[in-house]
Amino acid sequence: MPRDVVTFVLAGGRGNRLFPLTQERAKPAVPFGGKYRIIDFVLSNLINSGIYSIYVLVQFKSQSLLRHLRDGWQFGGLLKDQFIIPVPAQMRSVEETWYRGTADAIFQNLNLIDDLDEHLVAIFGADHIYRMNVRDMIDFHERMHADVSVAAIPVSAHLAAEFGVIEAAADGTILSFHEKKAQAPTVPGEPTRVYASMGNYVFSARTLLQELAADALRPDSRHDFGHDILPSLLGRAAMYAYDYQTNRIPGESADVPVYWRDVGTLEAYYEAHMDLCGLVPSLNLYNRRWPIRTASYPDPSAKFTFDGNGRPRQAIGSVISGGCILSGGAVRGSVLGRGVHVHSGAAIEDSIVLDNCIIGPQCKIRRAILEENVTLGEGVSVGYDLERDRGSYHVTETGIVVVTNHSANSVIAHASTMSTAT
Repeated sequence: MPRDVVTFVLAGGRGNRLFPLTQERAKPAVPFGGKYRIIDFVLSNLINSGIYSIYVLVQFKSQSLLRHLRDGWQFGGLLKDQFIIPVPAQMRSVEETWYRGTADAIFQNLNLIDDLDEHLVAIFGADHIYRMNVRDMIDFHERMHADVSVAAIPVSAHLAAEFGVIEAAADGTILSFHEKKAQAPTVPGEPTRVYASMGNYVFSARTLLQELAADALRPDSRHDFGHDILPSLLGRAAMYAYDYQTNRIPGESADVPVYWRDVGTLEAYYEAHMDLCGLVPSLNLYNRRWPIRTASYPDPSAKFTFDGNGRPRQAIGSVISGGCILSGGAVRGSVLGRGVHVHSGAAIEDSIVLDNCIIGPQCKIRRAILEENVTLGEGVSVGYDLERDRGSYHVTETGIVVVTNHSANSVIAHASTMSTAT
């Protein structure tokens, strides 16, 4: 019989590289794809895979995340092994600290595992966009009689400094780790790619307990899986890389390429949204056999209508969420969250507009991210003059303009003052 699986979802990171979207929320709570939050993807993968015992470890700025878990991820059953429970830092370490790293977060919560000999422990990150049949990885772990399995995927070699890079034998046996090193070895025969850890692990519970207990006593440890735990197990445990490219999602043909993105930067977050807008989206959100679940809200359907002069507008190659109203505005290659109102003559191109934004008449928006509840007054232009935008908004190195409530209000106030002076 397969062993029971207890899952820890690591959802406590600061998300500094996604600032200002993480100014008031944890990274897993950042909206994605119009109606979802980033954490919805890992939770949907687990539930769709038949894994129902899930602890979500939270820490920094967790209120938005906790509210989302309450609204969308509460089970109503009576079975004790079916739950999604948020777990804040319990300060169970000797020093009574917050979580000091990914490994310490699990170590402080090992008391939640009932039977170490009968359980597998899955440890998954909460800040990636992907679909994964987790049962495939667990079956691989059992078939290989592994102590540890690490999900891995080839990525461009220029990203090696952002990932833990794995060297593995043909059968998946892990030979070495290179944690966030720019000069990490490439995939044999593929000099432009490295084999990257996805930050998703399956452990035999006994192996995990022993290693975390030893790591807690090491004064020089960062208490991190990639930096400390996995390298320390080399040669002492049966450790395998699970090739994510072999993962199969029910309802899809085998020739559909897998999709996985670490949306830890504004550029990656933006590009993942643009992946949704293509004629054949790289990320399929429309497979009914593998739904991405989220909180349900009583939004009306999106509405496309004429402006005051009877001129119709349209959305092309875009994702438009419930409650949106396009009153003669034009949207192209963009993702609009819930309850966005686009007024007459406004044009939105290659942009992400989060929930409840109001785009005033004749606004022009290009290559931008608008935070929730932003209001742009009539004629505001974003993304067309980056030098001017830098004076009001956050602009990334690649020219993506991020508009927050505070910055938008400043622009509106400035425009109002100029109008009065005129």
